[in-house]
Amino acid sequence: MARAKKPGKQKSTPPPAPSSEHDASSEEHGEEASPSSTSEEADTAPASSDVLDSEAGPSDDEEEEASTDSEVVDAPVPSSTSLARFDAMAAYLREIQRHPLLTPEQTHDLAVKFIESQDPEVAARLVTSNLRLVVKIAYEYRRAYKNIMDLVQEGNIGLMQAVRRYDPYRGVKLSSYAAWWIRAYILRFILNNWRLVKLGTTQAQRKLFFNLRKKRAELQAMGIDPTNAEIAKQLNVPEADVAEMDVRLAANERSLDAPVGDSEGRAIAKVDMMPSMAEGPEALMADEELQALLKEKLAGFREQLVGKEKELAIFDQRLVADEPLTLQELGDRFGISRERVRQLEQRLTSRLREYLKEEMGDAAEVG
Repeated sequence: MARAKKPGKQKSTPPPAPSSEHDASSEEHGEEASPSSTSEEADTAPASSDVLDSEAGPSDDEEEEASTDSEVVDAPVPSSTSLARFDAMAAYLREIQRHPLLTPEQTHDLAVKFIESQDPEVAARLVTSNLRLVVKIAYEYRRAYKNIMDLVQEGNIGLMQAVRRYDPYRGVKLSSYAAWWIRAYILRFILNNWRLVKLGTTQAQRKLFFNLRKKRAELQAMGIDPTNAEIAKQLNVPEADVAEMDVRLAANERSLDAPVGDSEGRAIAKVDMMPSMAEGPEALMADEELQALLKEKLAGFREQLVGKEKELAIFDQRLVADEPLTLQELGDRFGISRERVRQLEQRLTSRLREYLKEEMGDAAEVG
């Protein structure tokens, strides 16, 4: 039974401070005390009479609160991680920080060991220790290409090529040597993927792709008119390449499937309005008539060769055959040399050309 509270002011007794042993055990288990709960316990410390009341047994209100707390614990906690945005670049940076950097002596020893053994684990250590260098170089070209992760991947390929070709006996650091390979692979990727139509297909075009606008801005800042001739002189490239690259950089790509309006206001694709490269029905009919006429004239020329066994065999099995015989095969059949067969064929071809020109006129050249 709870005691009745005495009238008058009672001295409140703060709860006992936790012992050092309890703090040590809490730190071992990774438990952290909530600062809000600690402040509340210090501000609202129970009086001695309240402590005695709580020892007597829970009241009805406390039983209701206990049942409510049990219901809250049993309720499922909603997950808030489903809406979190994943940053691939940040995750990649955290991952490459796990790999330690190597000193110049360690890099040299590993490079020598890789040349002697070709051990892929040694190469992997050289590559992973220089992944930060790839990210640094890739960020230099982030304005030229949006997806920085694509540049990092291409730079990693260049880094692997550098490790494979690196010679530690030349006195050059691996990072200095790898920087050229990393930049080369990144630049090639940007040129190949900046647009659907490749721009930098030659060395002069690659130089203009990266320096044309910068050089024009420099000339304007110096008060010089940035003409194509002046830019070509500054960059040591042909003037025609400057004009072509200027047009290609200024113009955007346009899809042939983009809808455009026709004369009647209907939406039609631009590719449908382009002239067809296929032959029309008139051209097909004219070609069929020409082929029939040519076949007829060839049959007439063959009738003139009746009785001339060698020339008839050359005409049938060399000039008009789908799978002609060789000169040697015809020579062996008639017991003559292949050179003699070639001479007969050349003479027969000249006669056939003159015959068709007489019979068909200019149509013989078309056929």
